[in-house]
Amino acid sequence: MFDVLVYLYETYWRPDACPDAAQLHRKLSAVGFERDDIRDALNWLDGLAAAAQSVGEQTQAHSLRVYTTDELAQLGPASIEFISFLASAGVLPPPMREVVLDRAMAIEGGPVDLEDLKIIVLMVFWSLGEEPDALILDELFVAPEERLIH
Repeated sequence: MFDVLVYLYETYWRPDACPDAAQLHRKLSAVGFERDDIRDALNWLDGLAAAAQSVGEQTQAHSLRVYTTDELAQLGPASIEFISFLASAGVLPPPMREVVLDRAMAIEGGPVDLEDLKIIVLMVFWSLGEEPDALILDELFVAPEERLIH
């Protein structure tokens, strides 16, 4: 499923640039994605669209997020640390953080791998029509051992 999401991000600059679901399903099949992965990705994107509509609702900027037991189990320590890092850096405001958490909780199985969580974060930015700045993209996709320190 995550391969499909990355493909959509790389192919369509905005969610509204995607064709309708039936046509998108055909295009993804033609590219070679499996039917189940396509179905899971499109269902996940439907949930993302619904969750993204709530971003306009304000959450206090300096609120404290307490994770439930289920969230802790689904996310795992590495993902929670990464979300906290993004929030403390001011890159992931509380409403966006809640969308990330909603979509991470929608992933079956668990805990969510950190690399998969990074794709979720990227897709949340994408769904809102926001492009993360270069430093955040670097944090999302460049392995720490490959970073060039200046």
